[in-house]
Amino acid sequence: MLPPILQIGDILISSDILTEQFCCDLAACKGQCCIEGDAGAPVTTDEIMEIENVLDDVWGNLSAQAQAVIDRQGVAYTDEEGDLVTSIVGGKDCVFTYYDDIEDAGTHQPIHNCCLCALEKKCKPISCALYPIREKRFSDGTVALNYHRWAVCKDAVKKGRELNLPVYRFLEGPLVRRFGREWYDELCAVAHDLKAQGYL
Repeated sequence: MLPPILQIGDILISSDILTEQFCCDLAACKGQCCIEGDAGAPVTTDEIMEIENVLDDVWGNLSAQAQAVIDRQGVAYTDEEGDLVTSIVGGKDCVFTYYDDIEDAGTHQPIHNCCLCALEKKCKPISCALYPIREKRFSDGTVALNYHRWAVCKDAVKKGRELNLPVYRFLEGPLVRRFGREWYDELCAVAHDLKAQGYL
């Protein structure tokens, strides 16, 4: 039986990250993860500085309401749980969201009125890039990665299963960005061994 928690290097990970499939499907969800919920995306103090440095570059993409929120309280705030998160508009929308038509990379069909991130090509917070993985840091410094299930991502789960694309493979880029290539290669090696043993 596959243990629920594995350790890769000094990082604890939920085995769901290896066993579950996931692939964002913007054509179906149109970016709901950026506009649902009651708090912004978790950010670090370093990320806040990076966002502030590129704010002039993305300002024109932001709505007037988002600009007003940023003028009033800045790009981030401390939520009820004491975490630093991006500022939000109307109690839910991240201030860095905007709407536009894009082309589906697979079908080349237009996706109308899709919710996009103004920081996507600048300094997208790692918490957003890693989703559906959520990172948790404990008081002793231990870092744990968990797979987060959210109803708005049902289409991503469906697409991931159709493609047989595990969460850790879908998130290769963000995982390498956060933990490094060596760590990610070790994760893949563990997954390969578990598959050879019939666990995956």
